[in-house]
Amino acid sequence: MQYIKKLNLVNFKRFQSFEVDFIPDINTIIGDNEAGKSSILLAIELAANGNRNKVETLGLESILNKKSVENFFKTAKRFEDLPEVHIEIFLSDDTNPDLFGNHNTDKVNASGLHMICKPSDELSPEIKQVLNEGNNNFPYEYYITNFITFSGEAYSGYSRFIRTLTIDNSQINSEYANKEYIKTVYESTVDHTTRVKLKNEYRQHKIHFKDNNLSSVNKGLGEYEFSVRSGSKYNLETDITLLQDKVPIDERGKGLQCFIKTEFVLSRSTGKQAIDILLLEEPENHLSHSNMKMLISKISQTHQKQIIVATHNSLISTRLDLRKSILLNSSADKPLLLKDLSKSTAKFFMKAPDNNVLEFVLSYKVILVEGDAEYMLIDSLYAKETSSTLNNDGVHIISVGGLSFKRYMEIAKALNIRVAVIRDNDQDYKANCIDNYADYISDNIQVFYDNDNKHSTFEICFYEDNKIICNELFSGGNIKKKPLEFMLDNKAEAAFRLVDEHSENLTIPSYIKQAIKWINE
Repeated sequence: MQYIKKLNLVNFKRFQSFEVDFIPDINTIIGDNEAGKSSILLAIELAANGNRNKVETLGLESILNKKSVENFFKTAKRFEDLPEVHIEIFLSDDTNPDLFGNHNTDKVNASGLHMICKPSDELSPEIKQVLNEGNNNFPYEYYITNFITFSGEAYSGYSRFIRTLTIDNSQINSEYANKEYIKTVYESTVDHTTRVKLKNEYRQHKIHFKDNNLSSVNKGLGEYEFSVRSGSKYNLETDITLLQDKVPIDERGKGLQCFIKTEFVLSRSTGKQAIDILLLEEPENHLSHSNMKMLISKISQTHQKQIIVATHNSLISTRLDLRKSILLNSSADKPLLLKDLSKSTAKFFMKAPDNNVLEFVLSYKVILVEGDAEYMLIDSLYAKETSSTLNNDGVHIISVGGLSFKRYMEIAKALNIRVAVIRDNDQDYKANCIDNYADYISDNIQVFYDNDNKHSTFEICFYEDNKIICNELFSGGNIKKKPLEFMLDNKAEAAFRLVDEHSENLTIPSYIKQAIKWINE
């Protein structure tokens, strides 16, 4: 099975220089908005398909890295220094001489495909004239696009060495996107010789229909006559559609369209024309929770093609195995990988109920708490202590449950995320809060707790520091228990009342103060 081993980008979209490795089966790209997830899928699609028309439709101005253009105008603005766009796909099969060579920016012998957008040498006098005008007019219109294999031979969409298909859920109801999908699936299902034969037969049927069915209508039109459109814009491949249960897929709901399209491609994994690489753009869009779980199951069971998924969804990223994740953020040009994550932790997040691991891995500073009570109060406590807000300081609060702390700490260790863990001492702070996390503590990971074993829970610590408020708030009326007992038995409700009625007057337990101070050091 042919698959992509590596992608190199130079001056493409937000990437001035970027390199990412892929594995043969499932690759999940997760990242912030504007981190470049869609750009990676687009780059693969452009270089794999060799479609010059699509590059021209997108326009060089939208492809060429903006920073490279700005940097060019800070130089002597010579023709030789104009930035170029390079997309390089390194492929797994090194046995095809048409693909093998060193025509890549790494100058290494490998198999692959190379898309280049560069200024035209033939138009160099005109380009120099534009540059000499001195008004920072960049010569986008004078660039040309070439597609070459690593052997140096030109290729195009008619001679694809690797077949890709993109399913973009953000455009799932686009007529153009639907036509492109059906056309690509048709081409991957039916061999070229059969397609040519069917196209010819379809054209003949149109001619027969005109001669046999429209002749009586045309008799009274004189020099005019009705006909049926034919030609390259109106042939079998533009008219064909795909049905499911006799209903065209583009008439299905948006969510079901995504599911049907993906399932259809995954179920056809053999044959010379089969899709090699499936590119999925945010498959979670428009899908119900149950359909998303079904789609994840279909993807995870596929072993005969490479799948590259761009997603914002925690369920997708965890169920497809975090070790297969490629993490991007908007301020870095290097991807972060979780391939060395332990198998048990990866399996834990596959099986765990709905989690917020995606928020965690995309954060720089995180405070982990183990319950709803701490989660509800920490926002107000943070504001009181710092005179700032969590959002302003880029600090995320995540409630994970005490037994899950180590799983998140392992990820934090791999990704160098600054993490403050706030937890109960459970009557033995040394065993539960020190010895328990000895393998995880570092300059970037710390555990904060009350070192008085009598203060075994968050509620007890909070009560001891806020007795007057708690006694007043949790006494009388329908409350029959003592204030502390009520707080321990109704943790979330007690926290809500405290933050709702007394947030500005609360005294912050010292270990929580320490955590807030440390996370911002």
